[in-house]
Amino acid sequence: MKKKIIFLFFTLLPLLFGCGGQQSGENNSFISPKDEDGSRLWLRTETGKNATVTANEQTPTINIAKQELESQWKGAQVQLNILNSPELQKLGKDGYTITGNKLSGITIQASAEQGLLYGAYHLLRLQETGNDSGKLNITESPKYDLRILNHWDNLGWAFERESTGRTSVWRMDEIINQTSSRLKQYARANASIGINGTVLNNPNASPEMLTIETLQKVKLVADELRPYHIKVYLSVNFFSPNSLGRLPTSDPLDKDVREWWKDRAKDIYSLIPDFGGFLVKADSEGLPGPHEYGRSHADGANVLAEALEPYNGIVMWRAFVYNPSGSGVYREYGETRSFVRTNEDDRANQAFTEFMPLDGKFNDNVILQVKNGPIDFQPREPFSPLFGAMEKTPLMPELQIMQEYLGSTTHLVFLATQWKEFFDSDTYCAGKGSTVAKTTDGTIYPHKVSAVAAVVNTSSDVNWSGNHFAQANWYAFGRLGWNHEISAEQIADEWLKMTFSQDPGFVKPAKEIMMDSWETTVSFSMPLGLHHIFAWRTHYGPEPWCDLPGVRPDWLPVNYHKANEIGVGFDRTVNGSNAVSQYFSPLREEFNDINTCPEKFLLWFHHAPWDHRMKSGRIFWDELCYTYQAGVDQMRDIQKKWDSVEKYVDQKRFLDTQYRLKVQSRDAVWWRDACVLYFQTFSKRPIPQELERPVYDLNELQQIKLLDINNVLNGSRQL
Repeated sequence: MKKKIIFLFFTLLPLLFGCGGQQSGENNSFISPKDEDGSRLWLRTETGKNATVTANEQTPTINIAKQELESQWKGAQVQLNILNSPELQKLGKDGYTITGNKLSGITIQASAEQGLLYGAYHLLRLQETGNDSGKLNITESPKYDLRILNHWDNLGWAFERESTGRTSVWRMDEIINQTSSRLKQYARANASIGINGTVLNNPNASPEMLTIETLQKVKLVADELRPYHIKVYLSVNFFSPNSLGRLPTSDPLDKDVREWWKDRAKDIYSLIPDFGGFLVKADSEGLPGPHEYGRSHADGANVLAEALEPYNGIVMWRAFVYNPSGSGVYREYGETRSFVRTNEDDRANQAFTEFMPLDGKFNDNVILQVKNGPIDFQPREPFSPLFGAMEKTPLMPELQIMQEYLGSTTHLVFLATQWKEFFDSDTYCAGKGSTVAKTTDGTIYPHKVSAVAAVVNTSSDVNWSGNHFAQANWYAFGRLGWNHEISAEQIADEWLKMTFSQDPGFVKPAKEIMMDSWETTVSFSMPLGLHHIFAWRTHYGPEPWCDLPGVRPDWLPVNYHKANEIGVGFDRTVNGSNAVSQYFSPLREEFNDINTCPEKFLLWFHHAPWDHRMKSGRIFWDELCYTYQAGVDQMRDIQKKWDSVEKYVDQKRFLDTQYRLKVQSRDAVWWRDACVLYFQTFSKRPIPQELERPVYDLNELQQIKLLDINNVLNGSRQL
């Protein structure tokens, strides 16, 4: 049995040795492009063009813009100008204009040096996507002021959500005494898509991040990123005054605690004068926070904000909070006190419940960082109801580039389509058209600063992301952070042309693969609003039956699907946890009614009966089976499309991607069989006769225990 399952389930050993799989063998008469390792990302323009570029000012940043254009631009002279005109001032320091013609000359103008840098990369993007001909008259400024990556790297510089045995991009041990070319490449890639900030470490932060020894290493990173206008931020542990400073408390209202944070801020800014600020995860998943002292999130955030305010630093306070029981205790000066949280039966309610009463109580250099959905980066979630609800407090969306619940670095999933659904979702907070994007970019609720963040999987891999196509999500975040109005299709088109080939024979099918990949993955893993039914600990593969004794229920799949003989799904209607009430009308009424609730969110909001009639005319059980099968079929179609572009792609990247798609297709079958067979034990209904039969037995599938996600990549499964 063990050998059978190990063999059947996705032997990925070839990935470790670079072969990535076997050649398709369908057409070997062509000459493949030269092999590439993916290290150049989307910045593959051949250098050495010796273009003529002049500038009216000289700074390290402007010199980078000049060098990029001089070595890559293929057109006439480019003039870079810093001007203080009212028109350019209105665009902000990041904004710019591009005018002129490739044949006669181009002028890029901005009010600040970073605008010229972004403008230079924009011009090169036009060139590499074939859009640089004719007269150019471009005016650009970003929708969000701050566009920040969040690295989940621990102090030892390994990942929180390890997926490939990779190590941190920072590699502190290697850059102490030398300049790292890797950091320069990282900075260049981010600047090319408008990213201007990076949080270096895991929000589950160690207090040791604030030691002078660690800060001196952080300074080295900041020095490398500074010419590209990328600020460095740090995640900090709320209990640092006690655990690092040896104070008797970390109570945010304690005078000595406040002074301790001010001293740490002074230390940081003496080393890194342009330090961006702190990211904080508190009172969440066992991490301490102000509730330990009977204080609010606002109390906790504001003490840090006061310390950073003289230096124009910000606090990004994460709204990712939940408590399994609804009650707890804290210790203050030796005395035990208690607190109570409501809605403890539904994790999706808790961020709204905790933060809405605090609207307007945060300092103006505090931003609440809110995950796109109410729970935790599920393949598909409705938007968090905090978006649009908090008027007096700036919110910054937190997206996830790292595919924690989407097949890690193995699966091809283009997330721009997911993020566009999120940004374009209508909150109705100020009437129709009040999209999530407009509630966070300053359009509806103007604030001192606007921001957006994404958790990233950038690493020491040669190709940075493990999977070549995972680079596209890094690229997409930068582009949407700059302008959330551009389409996912445009982003895919740009990235493919810059990363692989401009040949239409490649771009069309490859773009179809990318555009279909997210919906396909949702279909074979979490269809119709199912959520959080992944394998324990690794979050890779299905384990809807997981119900471990002694484990908090809001970490277990059975808490979310609640399958029984009646149906499946989490009842969040007014008769359930009442999560629907946290949304504005008409959404709350739409979500509350099983007949009007969008079917993509059906099981998110409803415990749907097995015989509920769907819009297709099928009963719900049959629709569930059809959707799982559709995901399998779509993955097979994606495989065929990738095989069709072999002649346009170098063999190294083609074979690596081909093999990963094989694994993803097998995973789709794994998901289908595991979920359909498991839920069938409750529905007691047959799989529709016209659908493909399961190929695995449920008892075999239930024996799979992927204890370490690295087992996916070394070809073994532990039972």
